[in-house]
Amino acid sequence: MQLRYPEATIITMKQLLIASLLCVVAFSCKQQPQPTNKVTIGTIDSIYSPVLKEYRKIWVYVPDQGSTANNNKQKYPVLYLLDGDAHFSSVVGMLEHLSNSAVCPKMIVVAIPNTDRTRDLTPTHVVGGLYMDSASSKTSGGGEAFLQFIEKELMPHIDSAYPTAPYKMLVGHSFGGLTVMNTFVHHNNLFNAYVAIDPSMWWDKQKLLNEAQQALQKNNYKGKSLYLGIANTMEEGMDTARVKLDTTDGTMHIRSILKLRDYFVQTQAKNGLHFSYKYYGDDNHGSVPLITEYEGLRSIFNFYKLTLRNIYFFDSTVRLDSIIDAHYKNISAQFGFTVKPPEDLVNELGNNFLQQKQLGKAGRLLALNVANYPESFNVYDSQGDYYVAIGNKANAAECYKKSLAIKQTPETKKKLDGLGK
Repeated sequence: MQLRYPEATIITMKQLLIASLLCVVAFSCKQQPQPTNKVTIGTIDSIYSPVLKEYRKIWVYVPDQGSTANNNKQKYPVLYLLDGDAHFSSVVGMLEHLSNSAVCPKMIVVAIPNTDRTRDLTPTHVVGGLYMDSASSKTSGGGEAFLQFIEKELMPHIDSAYPTAPYKMLVGHSFGGLTVMNTFVHHNNLFNAYVAIDPSMWWDKQKLLNEAQQALQKNNYKGKSLYLGIANTMEEGMDTARVKLDTTDGTMHIRSILKLRDYFVQTQAKNGLHFSYKYYGDDNHGSVPLITEYEGLRSIFNFYKLTLRNIYFFDSTVRLDSIIDAHYKNISAQFGFTVKPPEDLVNELGNNFLQQKQLGKAGRLLALNVANYPESFNVYDSQGDYYVAIGNKANAAECYKKSLAIKQTPETKKKLDGLGK
């Protein structure tokens, strides 16, 4: 059965982008029925935190909800998103698009909206000082408690309630970027990958910046990835070389981030970290999150993209099934757990080769799908179509029966009945 899942998802993606741009994205409360005339991209979950002594709402997006192509109990890596109420729709939209283009994996997004942002996203307590007055910094310094909430309360809840795989990413901007760096430096076992967006490394007289320098020199970060996005927060006429010589408070923010970048560059060959960065000269502190999130995903998952070359489709000697299988075994090695080739991708390729009468390629791809997804009705239906194409009615009937045993579909029943005639 040839499902049009990728195309259908792309249509949904366009709807999501339009909805997010118009700010009419609808969120559903968990277990509540949804009106059919609204686009819903996530659920609002909640958890009581004894550590923080408050209820916290969590916005959660899970891929493939309602898709007929996925009956395989698939599990997904998890992206934890700070300042979640500000970035949820854009990150979900990017993941929808990039994952459907096989550039990055499908991921669960766990967005954490703020209650007291300064309290949760700053690692130490300060009273006034650079960029902050005494009133706005009054509750600062709760960053360690917030990370304890994430590790001890939020992560166990997400793992128990959603189909999570053992790969986690943390994304944060500004104070959120400061929290990303605090986690990277002091709690590096919590996440596999990090995206720090214009982080506030000036905080507390650059205390965390100095700690980061020491950690990068002595720790091993093999298997970890970090992407750093740097915004242009300088006055006109200043550049990233000249600003390093400046001593005014107004440039402390970018000078601190540039120092952090230099520490990463100087140590990455020794500590094993997969690090990359970019300075976005045309973006300010407010506009830089979107482009950094996009390029951060592409950088961190640079091993993920499957490139299908023209020769794979026209050279009958090329074993496309072996190429795909090897590619996803490499992805599995990078992730540290098994990642199977997507059922819908392999099914689409196999059916296309059937239509082109390249029966050898079709048979091997559809057999690969059966091996990977033996609980899916659709893989047996498609393999039945292959056996019909080569004239093996007995095997075709067996495949159709297996498909119907999993799920009764009129289309498959009609094919099986047609074999008898």
